[in-house]
Amino acid sequence: MSKLTRKMLSYSEHTYRIFFVRGLESARWQFGIWKAWRVFEHARVAVPAYKKFLNERVTTVPLSGWTPVLDIIPSMDKESYVKKYTIEERCVDGKIPSRGVMIDESSGTSGSPNNWVRGPKEREAVRFGLHTAVHFAVGNKPIFYIDAFALGPWATGMNVAMSLVDIVMLKTTGPDLSKIINTLKLFGPSYHYVIAGYPPFLKSLCDSEEIDWSQYDIVASFGGEGMSEGMRAYLLRKFKFVYGNYGASDLEINVASENDFTIALRQKIMSHEGLYKKIVRHNSLPMVFQYNSFDYYIETNQGGELLVTLCRMENISPKVRYNIHDLGHVMRLPELERILREEGLSLDDIGLLPTDLPFLFHYGRSDMSVAFFGSKITPSEIEEIVFAHEGIRGDVASFSIITTEDEHANKRLTLALELAQGKEKLSYEGDLAKELFDALRVRNQDFREASKMIPAGFEPGVEVSLFGEGPFAVNDIRLKKHYIQQR
Repeated sequence: MSKLTRKMLSYSEHTYRIFFVRGLESARWQFGIWKAWRVFEHARVAVPAYKKFLNERVTTVPLSGWTPVLDIIPSMDKESYVKKYTIEERCVDGKIPSRGVMIDESSGTSGSPNNWVRGPKEREAVRFGLHTAVHFAVGNKPIFYIDAFALGPWATGMNVAMSLVDIVMLKTTGPDLSKIINTLKLFGPSYHYVIAGYPPFLKSLCDSEEIDWSQYDIVASFGGEGMSEGMRAYLLRKFKFVYGNYGASDLEINVASENDFTIALRQKIMSHEGLYKKIVRHNSLPMVFQYNSFDYYIETNQGGELLVTLCRMENISPKVRYNIHDLGHVMRLPELERILREEGLSLDDIGLLPTDLPFLFHYGRSDMSVAFFGSKITPSEIEEIVFAHEGIRGDVASFSIITTEDEHANKRLTLALELAQGKEKLSYEGDLAKELFDALRVRNQDFREASKMIPAGFEPGVEVSLFGEGPFAVNDIRLKKHYIQQR
């Protein structure tokens, strides 16, 4: 497809919707592969960092019939590509354009911020995609949109605001409960609201007793982390609908979205043993999304991690087979239909399918991070904090990060400490929970922002167990320790 054709289709949301028309599944998929190939060819010639990264390992991509064999291209990630080369080297022609560029920031698990540059054309494409996702979810009625994602330099909050301001009434409150409650009171129940934020924050919002939720028409939109169906059911007691989006600051916001069908499919997988066995790959219920295979070519490597290619030539900083270290896999509609038939089911047994876009099954991070109020916490961060604390490091043998969700969908984070063998208690008597999590706030800026959203009474805590007891009873000296657990 030529740039002119693409530009014409992206002239408005109405023409952009042609990308989602039923019956184009096969053509859309094939065009996506060809576009990914073209992005690779462009990047290896025009992007200085990518030239160095390839280092003549791949100069041409062979064809299998009419299909390029893209899996011979080496994958990239933060360690092998982003951190190794400068921002300018990773841009087309080795420079950042002087106008029209937006720079987002993410902390990364190391605590050092990573910066991502996005030009006007790619933001425009994302904008129309987000318009379409919102209207698929809530229809074309007038919308009062409250953006409760963290604002400032972070990708989600600001990009959502800029993308949606021309189709909604928009207020950017950030994750501030009082501002949102005051906004709802001030403007009243006559508007159709969408409130977007991280799942735990939406939970704390709907727990507020200052609003008569039955008087309001509010849709909750979440991102940043997954959501259990128990949490969804809890939120639906106050919100009219709850849907999520998948994206990443490394890539783009709104790479994939939930809709009525994907939510119903996820719930069917959860309750149907046959579907669960044939679809689920990582022993946990995945989020289920659909995505535009014309704009994103998504593969899975041998470790079960997603590799994403952004298939737009206009992107300032191309991503080719980028490994964000999320576990997941893709399933095209014909394969899903085959599995349903084998289980005596059909698409109609799930619900009304809005489009024949491919399905993305997403299981979360593969790098052992814990998602908490939109932040990512890793064992390496906790290890450094615990064993840098002079008051406890001599008493502690190990640790585990434990997340829980009670019957009311309240999410909690606990740092469990295992006493060294022979120790009966910690010798340190200070406010350990405050000190450890204050240190985490210093190290992890995403957790620092997330801490502002945690409601009173649900602050992260610390618990101490004797050696080999409690959560540490599962450890085996011959195996890796269980640094992350769920209760």
